[in-house]
Amino acid sequence: MGNRDENLELKYLKLLSTKFRNISETTTEIINLQAILNLPKGTEHFLTDIHGEYDAFHHVLKNGSGTIKEKINDIFKDELSNYEKKELASVIYYPTKKVDYIMKNGQNLDKWLKNTIYRMIEVCSMTASKYTSSKVRKAMPQDFAYVLQELIYERKELPNRKEYVENIIDTIISIGRAKEFIKAIADLIQRLMIDKLHIIGDIYDRGSSPHLIMDSLMKHHNTDIQWGNHDMLWIGAGLGNRACIANVVRICARYSNTDILEEAYGINMLPLATFAMETYGDDECKNFIPKGERKSHLMAQIHKAISIIQFKVEGEMAKRNPDFDLMDRQLLDKIDFDRGVVEVEGKEYELNDRNFPTIDRENPYLLTKEEEDVMEKLERFFVNSERLQKHIEFFFTNGSVYLKYNSNLLYHGCIPLNEGGELREVTLLGEKLKGKKYLDKIEELVREAYYYRKKKDKKIFYNDFLWYLWCGKNSPLFGKDAMKTFERYFIDDKSIHVERKNPYYSYCNEESICRKILEEFGLNPNISHIINGHVPVKTLKGESPVKANGKLYIIDGGFSKAYQKETGIAGYTLIYNSYGLKIVAHEPFESVEKAVKEGRDIISSTRLIEDTSVNRIRVKDTDIGKELQTQVNDLKKLLNAYNKGLISQTI
Repeated sequence: MGNRDENLELKYLKLLSTKFRNISETTTEIINLQAILNLPKGTEHFLTDIHGEYDAFHHVLKNGSGTIKEKINDIFKDELSNYEKKELASVIYYPTKKVDYIMKNGQNLDKWLKNTIYRMIEVCSMTASKYTSSKVRKAMPQDFAYVLQELIYERKELPNRKEYVENIIDTIISIGRAKEFIKAIADLIQRLMIDKLHIIGDIYDRGSSPHLIMDSLMKHHNTDIQWGNHDMLWIGAGLGNRACIANVVRICARYSNTDILEEAYGINMLPLATFAMETYGDDECKNFIPKGERKSHLMAQIHKAISIIQFKVEGEMAKRNPDFDLMDRQLLDKIDFDRGVVEVEGKEYELNDRNFPTIDRENPYLLTKEEEDVMEKLERFFVNSERLQKHIEFFFTNGSVYLKYNSNLLYHGCIPLNEGGELREVTLLGEKLKGKKYLDKIEELVREAYYYRKKKDKKIFYNDFLWYLWCGKNSPLFGKDAMKTFERYFIDDKSIHVERKNPYYSYCNEESICRKILEEFGLNPNISHIINGHVPVKTLKGESPVKANGKLYIIDGGFSKAYQKETGIAGYTLIYNSYGLKIVAHEPFESVEKAVKEGRDIISSTRLIEDTSVNRIRVKDTDIGKELQTQVNDLKKLLNAYNKGLISQTI
């Protein structure tokens, strides 16, 4: 057995020798990798529950949750005034807009451009210092790569070099390329400031621009997504799941955001709007008046029309999937139309709206011919939306149910637990699963849904399962026992609106439970953390995002404007760099215009929750570092083989 292992290793080393052909190339790579292992770890940036709020997301992405402002303060200290620091930060956030504003309104433009470029070079040099020059070069915009390299690594204190740098900057300004150069430096700073971006779910719904967020993420240099239940809803809709489609359209109508469907994704709303006007023309639709400023009667009609369709298609989906255990949530067959009441959980409640012109009392879940026509068209629009399909593909290439990264466990909602705090066992396709195995199976089924999306004979269950992840009682993305959409629309008694959370949300304050979850996923609970979102942290009520003695961070603090009255802030984000973990609480973002004109930034408060500044975290301590160390070990074996003559060198 030993000889076989030695032969396999020699075969592997011979293969490795085709890339590193001799002792010189091998030792050079070992030295290079060892140097990288001792660099400070790159900064990770965590955001969650963005819910379509593009402007706030875009700004937090650009300012790195305050890391750029901190870097400016560290570099310039008392050298610059607070006003000058704000001006410099706003140039880095919005370079093109800021230069345009200064060109239009500023005086002594050349002096401003020159000072700004000098200061940006200082910030860029300091930011680049924790990376190899090779990585920095690869990150540079191609148009200015050579010039940037000269300026970033130029030793200006040496004789004649100061004049050299001044000549470069003067030339850039004199030939009219200052604006483009400033943008190139700003892009490089932003790229180097954040090494890895984690989006812990729920990009979609409520806010008006999830499509712009997705476009930004697709351009980002290094990002991953942990799927949220709202993301899964849009994935399901894009793959043609009718229950998901109806929910997506309903939520867009509820928040007056149908422009997302029509203008962003090319989904024609005319058939639904025509049907809604014809069917609910005399209906006030008072329970369906949309939130926000655009409170049109037509939008209320659309809202009600798609809601009734949703309850119907969900009923049919629940019926054909008895294992989902969701038939008790279908209430159309529990309505007594003559008395105007509905039975929910064994108790009758009066309906606040009794106008159901499309419901067949004998077969309440049957779509009318007109409703079927609307849904057939909507399904076709969703599955043929080129932009939506690109976004869904990105969800699959860069996303997952959960992620283990640098000793942190990331997931959107929860790990289902039972009332006793143990991992809940769930039967899925006849298999009893819990914890990690359950989430692994979910991911497998979601990917099967995408794989079989064009094979009608195989896709039905997988496609239906995407809807279950949106609202199922054992869905780790949803994390509640029921979704009370019908009750919230048609029953005034708010006691029946309550959606009970999974026991996870009671036990997640206990360190022992969090340590058990980390162990379940193969992580060391002494150094690892759980990071998730989904449930807004109500800061106004004294809730903290830090739980279980620092083992769990829930960072949904209200990016969505709909939650900010409850949370009291406009979102939490998390920063993990070589100095430790910092949680950042943000005030509402005003506008890009004020950020450009007045240097207004998001007011943020930072709290250091795990300090490693005494022993800074190095690349060798990260997941990538472990991979690099394996490469070093293999290269040392190759070097030994060269020295022993087991493998011949080539020139």
